[in-house]
Amino acid sequence: MGKEKKLSQSEIDGVQYRRAKLWQIILVACNAFVGMSIYTLIGLASYSASLGFGIATAAVGVILTWSRILDGITDPLIAFIYDKINTRFGKIRILIIIGFAIEALALMTMFSWGSGKGFGIVVFALCYIVYIIGYTIANMTALTINPLISNDPRQRPAISVWSTALNYMLPMVLSIVLNVVLLPRFGGTYNLEFLSAACKLCLCIAALGVVLVCIGVSEFDKPENFKGLTKEKTNLKVRDMAEIVKHNRPLQCYIISAASDKIAQQTTSQAVITTMLNGILIGNMGLATTLSVIGMLPSLLFAVVGAKYAGKYGSQATIITWTRICIAISVVIWGFFIIIDPKQIAKAGVCMVLYVILILARNGANMCVTTASTSFMSDIIDYEQDRSGRYVPAVITGIYNFIDKIVSAFSAVIATGSVALIGYTATMPQPGDTATPQIFWLTTGIMFGLPIFGWICTLIAMKFCHLTKSDMVDVQKRIAAKKAADKKDMEA
Repeated sequence: MGKEKKLSQSEIDGVQYRRAKLWQIILVACNAFVGMSIYTLIGLASYSASLGFGIATAAVGVILTWSRILDGITDPLIAFIYDKINTRFGKIRILIIIGFAIEALALMTMFSWGSGKGFGIVVFALCYIVYIIGYTIANMTALTINPLISNDPRQRPAISVWSTALNYMLPMVLSIVLNVVLLPRFGGTYNLEFLSAACKLCLCIAALGVVLVCIGVSEFDKPENFKGLTKEKTNLKVRDMAEIVKHNRPLQCYIISAASDKIAQQTTSQAVITTMLNGILIGNMGLATTLSVIGMLPSLLFAVVGAKYAGKYGSQATIITWTRICIAISVVIWGFFIIIDPKQIAKAGVCMVLYVILILARNGANMCVTTASTSFMSDIIDYEQDRSGRYVPAVITGIYNFIDKIVSAFSAVIATGSVALIGYTATMPQPGDTATPQIFWLTTGIMFGLPIFGWICTLIAMKFCHLTKSDMVDVQKRIAAKKAADKKDMEA
């Protein structure tokens, strides 16, 4: 007997799913070149403000916090622009190019053209605001691509694998290039010349990402693919957003989950915090950065594990399971730092090996959570289309980003405010500073304790969310039935 043909997910579920080609998925995932290169660069904003514009440490934290709150406010506003733009060239490519051009102009002024020219707090704040506007346009638009190109429950997590892998890999590579290759060429400390070079490098990588994403999404970036299930076309209104927040329970739960994780992620990735961990506690900035990358690269394989798990059990179940594992591993790492002298990590031996293994395990578990979270957002967009009849990906992502950024806006002020409390009021932590008990507890509390708190919030939120794998199959069946009925009415 011949080998039986393996059934597709469409045949299993009785739904004709929309699928993207592999090369399209890869090119769309290259949005990581845009988002993560600029994410890495903006992590150096506190140094640009201090060294290039003469702004005090505490004031830097306030500026970055209020600017991020503005960033959150602009997200839902961009949803109105997204809703109105619908040309024969599509909307996604146009908005991504416009957004990147705006943020590139602002960042070049912030890190190169205007840095060290005697400008003060006003110019820096204006540059940051313009950057936020450009970033919001490009990022908000990019977030709507994944649910557009596929609704197959097996393929969606696979899309997340590519985007998750690149979103993690690019910052690692840039971290090595910036701290191991570029920084020593400028004297081993953060200065204006280093910041300018870092800015130009990151923006070149981002520009390449814009080109690749536009190619990958071209087949789907068409007016007919942005229609909802309602027959009449109505303009988006503010009350529509309020109605979605009030009645879309999975979105409510996702906001709590992702926002709590994001504030931890962004705080721990602030340059002042990583400098204290790698350059002060471990005592070797270049080696510690390299070890972190070694602990990350193999964990990228967990993105595949997370995708397969999500394809089998659903995105929500994957988030819950692997969040619990993340908490357990982080508790162990924190205890490891308390027991040993962290400077032993920089010496070839057992401590270095254990550190890499523990970081690898935590990164791997977190990779599974991230992969599932990305596909879960696409599920929420489809859930809303089924619930209300409206296909509004920019509204869903805009609402989430608004609340997420308002909360995570405090990451910069947490980082800069914390270091100010332990004595860094006029200067920033530099590699080689003396490792005091205050630095130890502050650094480890933020690096390990804050993420644990975020993951606990995730577990609590997911108890009130009901969007399982079987629920999503029913959602897709209802959407398909409504579209079929609408098409039949138009042909009649």
